[in-house]
Amino acid sequence: MTCKFPAVLCLATLCCSNAAFAAKQPNILYIMSDDHTAQAIGAFATLLKPLNPTPTIDRLAAEGRCFDNAFCTNAICTPSRACVITGQYDHINGVFDLNGKITKDKQMLPIQMKKAGYQTAMIGKWHLKEEPNFDYYKVLPGQGKYFDPEFRVQGAEAWPKNMVSHTGQHSSDAITDSALEWFMKKRDPNKPFFVCHQFKAPHDYFESAPRYDSYLAVTTIPEPATLWDMPSTWGSLATRGADDELIRHIGTSIGRRNPRRSYARDLPQQFKTEFTWDYDDPKLSDYDIKRLAYQAYLKKYLRCVKGVDDNLKRLFDYMKEAGIYENTLIVYTGDQGFWLGERDYQDKRWAYDASERMPLIVRYPAAIPAGTRSDAIIENVDFAPMMLDFAGAEIPASVQGTSFRAICESGEEPADAKQATYYRYWMHMAHHDNPGEMAIRTKTHKLIYFYGCDYKGENQTPPAWEFYDLQKDPDELNNVYDDPAYVEIRSSLKTQFAKLRTDIGDDGSHYPACEKVVQEFWDYSDEDRQKAVEISHAFLKRREASLK
Repeated sequence: MTCKFPAVLCLATLCCSNAAFAAKQPNILYIMSDDHTAQAIGAFATLLKPLNPTPTIDRLAAEGRCFDNAFCTNAICTPSRACVITGQYDHINGVFDLNGKITKDKQMLPIQMKKAGYQTAMIGKWHLKEEPNFDYYKVLPGQGKYFDPEFRVQGAEAWPKNMVSHTGQHSSDAITDSALEWFMKKRDPNKPFFVCHQFKAPHDYFESAPRYDSYLAVTTIPEPATLWDMPSTWGSLATRGADDELIRHIGTSIGRRNPRRSYARDLPQQFKTEFTWDYDDPKLSDYDIKRLAYQAYLKKYLRCVKGVDDNLKRLFDYMKEAGIYENTLIVYTGDQGFWLGERDYQDKRWAYDASERMPLIVRYPAAIPAGTRSDAIIENVDFAPMMLDFAGAEIPASVQGTSFRAICESGEEPADAKQATYYRYWMHMAHHDNPGEMAIRTKTHKLIYFYGCDYKGENQTPPAWEFYDLQKDPDELNNVYDDPAYVEIRSSLKTQFAKLRTDIGDDGSHYPACEKVVQEFWDYSDEDRQKAVEISHAFLKRREASLK
C-alpha cells in the first residue's frame, strides 16, 4: 500500500508569526535510513550511479551541501544511533554493541531541542530500547518488520505496551504515512519542529514492497573488481591469517568463501520462492554461485533503496505544498556505510571506508549554498551539535562532538576543524566474523589496529596493523604498514592515535582485560608478530572444529 493521505494541506493554518519565528529557528528534519551506504546514492556513487537509484535524494543534494568525509565512529546500528542522540562516543555513552540503550534522561538531542522551544517527534526505527524522550513518538520495536509493521506509541499504558499495527503495508510506506499524519494532525504551527524520520530500509535482509519486484529485474548490476580479485598487498595477519589460512573465516561473504555465513547460502533460505539455486550443487562453480548471489543481493538492496527514495518524494511534496520545505533544515544520512560486494564482504562493521563512511547531505537554502560539497572530516557525534547550533539551542558540556554549522554555510574549515576521525568496533567476531578493531583516519591516511579479542580479552584472532595511503590508494588495497618509505608518517600517526584515544576518553578502563591485549600488541615487535601467527593457528583450529 502507498500513502493514505493527500499531498496537500490547507495553508490557512500557516500564520505570518510562525514564518517569522521559523526565520530565526528553522524547522529541522533529520532523515536516517538504515544501512544506506554512500555507494548507493547517486550524489556519491560511482559504480552504481548510472542505475539512478535515488533521484529524490540526489535533488536534495543538488539543493544543499554533500559531505564526502562523514564517518561513523562504530559501524553498527545501535551504537551509531547512540552517538547521534547523545553527541558522545560509545565508550562514553555506554552503547558498545547491539545490547546498548540510552535512558530518557541521557537523550540529549531531543531534550535540548525541547528546551529551545521545538516540538519534537521520532518516527520509524529507534533501536535504543528505552522510551524515546520526544513529545511524540511512533517507533518500531527493535529492528521491526518490513511487512505488517507494528509501532510502539504513547498511550494509556506505560512503555512499551501501547502498540499499533499497519497491516498490509511495507514499513517504508507506513513510516512515511505516519510522518505525514503527524505533520497534518499533530504539528503545532506556532512552534518550529524537530522531526526524526528514520527508515528500517534498506537493512538486511532486504524486503521491498511488491511494486518494486520488476525494478532492475532485467538489469545486470555492475560488479566491483574486488568482488573477484583481492591483491596480495591488501590486509594483514588479522584479515588473512598466517599464510592466508583465515581468509575463509574472517568477514562474511557474498559467495562461498565463508563457509559459516554468505549471501550465496542465506538468500535462498530467506527467500525460497525467489532464489532457487542450490548452494551445494556441484554443477555450480564458485564463480557461478557468487555471480548469482551478488545480482540477487544488489537487486534486493536497491529495491529497498528505491522505496526509501520514493517515500521521501511523497514527504517532500507534502512539505512543499504546506509551505514548510524552504524553511526546514533537512539532513539526510545513513546510520553507517554498507558493503555492496566490495572485497566479497557483506554487512558493515569494518573500519574500511565502505562501512565507516556515511552519506551526509545538509540542505537549508536560507544559509547553505546549493550544489556544494565539502571534504571536511565529520563524525556522527558532530551531527547533534550542528543541528542544535542551527536551532540556537544550548550544546551541553557533555557533548564530545563539534558543530560544523560554519562549514555547512561557508564551505570553509575553521582553524580548529577536526583533523582525524576515531573508530572502534567492539563486537569481536559476532554475527559477521569481524575482529575487534580501532582506527584513526585523516584526509590522507588511515591506520587500523586489529587487536582481535572480546571484552574479556578472549577468543583471540591474530592482532595486526594496517596502514593505507588514501591519496595514492583510496580503495585501501595496499597495506604499507611495513613499507620503509612510510615509517616516519606511520609512527607519527600512531602517536596521534594514542593521544586521540586519551583525548576522547577511550582509556581502557571500560574493559581492562581487553585493554591489556590492546597494549600488548601496540608496538607490534617481532615477538608480537610471532605470537600473532600462533594465535592465527589456534583460531583456525577452533573455527574448523566448530564447523564440523
